[in-house]
Amino acid sequence: MADDSSRRAIQNAFSLVYGLKLPSDIYATYAFATRLRTEERPLPQVHLIAKNRITQYMGSASAYAAVLRSIDQDIEKLMDSNPEIFTFAALGSGIVDVRDFQTTGVVAFSHGTPLYNLRSGRRNVLGHRVTVHEEYRLNMVQAMSALVAML
Repeated sequence: MADDSSRRAIQNAFSLVYGLKLPSDIYATYAFATRLRTEERPLPQVHLIAKNRITQYMGSASAYAAVLRSIDQDIEKLMDSNPEIFTFAALGSGIVDVRDFQTTGVVAFSHGTPLYNLRSGRRNVLGHRVTVHEEYRLNMVQAMSALVAML
């Protein structure tokens, strides 16, 4: 869900991997980025950021639009200050909105089945009967194919 916890998750990932905006200088000694630099190893680069769109029936929900924009603003600031960690130069080339997988994703994950192989219809998930709609499954396959094509 694209709420402020999503924004914090992205900020935390950049802190952990790149040592950016650490809560204290003491963390810098043990940071992943520091260790890689000490070993003269390159830092990983960001190729794509997938943002979870929380609705099936419309674009980014208006209640979350401000948070989604703030994530874009955070990434733009990082791209300006640390362009070397990104493989893309324009925000639109590296961020993709992906529809929430909702029931379809939960069923695929719980059964260990790829989305393209998942059958639509009634399914059992941990003792609960749920329905996988073919339209939603096809949307998820298309979304994942588009995401993979961007890598």
